[in-house]
Amino acid sequence: MKNFLFKIYLNFIKFILRWTPTDDNLYVILNGSGRSGSNGYIFYKYLKVNHSEVETVLVEPWPSSHLSWQTWKKIAAAKYLFTTHQPFKIKKKQICTNFWHGIPLKRMGFMAANDSYKNDLHNMKIWQNIADRVISSSALYDTLMSACVGIEGKKYINNGFPRIDALYAPVVSKKELLNSLFNTNDKDGKVGIYMPTFRFELDDKEVMNKIKMGNFFAFADFDGEKLNQELRKLHHYLIIKLHPYEMKLFENKGKNYSNIVFLNNSYLEENNYDLYELLGLTDYLMTDFSSIYFDYLHLNKPIIFITNYLEQYEKTRGLLIDPYEDVVPGPTVNNQRELVSQIATLSNESFEEKRKYWLKLSYTAPLQNNCKRNFDNL
Repeated sequence: MKNFLFKIYLNFIKFILRWTPTDDNLYVILNGSGRSGSNGYIFYKYLKVNHSEVETVLVEPWPSSHLSWQTWKKIAAAKYLFTTHQPFKIKKKQICTNFWHGIPLKRMGFMAANDSYKNDLHNMKIWQNIADRVISSSALYDTLMSACVGIEGKKYINNGFPRIDALYAPVVSKKELLNSLFNTNDKDGKVGIYMPTFRFELDDKEVMNKIKMGNFFAFADFDGEKLNQELRKLHHYLIIKLHPYEMKLFENKGKNYSNIVFLNNSYLEENNYDLYELLGLTDYLMTDFSSIYFDYLHLNKPIIFITNYLEQYEKTRGLLIDPYEDVVPGPTVNNQRELVSQIATLSNESFEEKRKYWLKLSYTAPLQNNCKRNFDNL
C-alpha cells in the first residue's frame, strides 16, 4: 500500500513540476546508498571541491516522500541528475546518469529466483525510458547488468565508478582510524573489515535469530569473546559493517569488545565520511556475496569469503557467476575455527594472481580519476 501511495505522490510531483525551467548549471545527486560506498556521495564531494562554477545539490535519503518543496524544485530544474539506484527524472530534457552501487555477483531482476516477472518488466521500462547514461567499468559489468535489468548496450559509458577514487585516497591515516574506532595506538595493528550482504532475503529464521543474538557471522560455533581474544593476540582489529536492518536487530545486545567494533552509518555521517574513504586503510576484507569484493580488488589485499549460508542463498536468490569457489579470489570458510585459522595465516601473496585476474576482467576503465572523467565526459 505504501509503495502504491508513493507512486501516486511521485506522479503528482512530476505533473506539477514538469514546466520548471531548466538550469544548465545545476547538478543534482539522488543518493540512495547512504555512506557505504556511494558513487553519488563521492561524486558530490568531488564537485563541491573541484567545480565551484556549478551548483551541486545532494538529495538524501532517496527516494523519500519527506523532501521539501524547494528540494523538489531543484530536482525538477537540474539539467543533470545522477542516481545510485533506479533511474529518475521529471522532464525528458533532463540528462539522467546512473552510477548504480556495485558490480553484481548476486542475481537480481530477470535473473533472480525471488523476483516477479511483472516487476522486472516494469523496471526494464524505467531503465529504457529514463536512464540516458549508465556508468560502467567493463564489458563484464555491461553483460551482468543487462542480463538482470535489460539495459541497452548503447547506454553504457565506460568511465569507471566515482567510489573507486576514494579507495586510493583515504581521508585519515591508519593510526587515526585505530585511535578513533578502537582507542588504541597499536603500531603493529592490522585492520580487517566484515561486510556481508543483506541476509534477510535468505528467508531463514535461524540465521536471523543468530544475528539478533549478536552472532554477526551466523556461525554455528560462534563465540564472540573467544574471537576477540584471538584477534587481540594477533594484534588484529575487526570492523563490522552490517546492513542497517541487521544492525537494528541487535544494536542494543552487542558486547563491548576491545578488538571488534560495529560501524554505524551515524559515525560516517557525523564525520562526513563515506566508508570507501576509510576502506583503503584496512588490511583485509571478509564478505560473502557482496559486490564490495570486486571493488576491494583495487587494493590487492587479502579477502576471506564466508560460505556457511551459501547453499541457502543460491536457492533463494542465486549468483550470476559460478561455481562460487572458482570465482572468488580468496579462501572460503564455514565456521569460526576456519576463520581464525585464515586470519592467523593471512598473506598478501596468496591468491594475488587470481585477484589481479578478476580486477582486469571487471575493471577495464582507467583505475583512477573516475570522478574527473565522469564530469569531463558529460
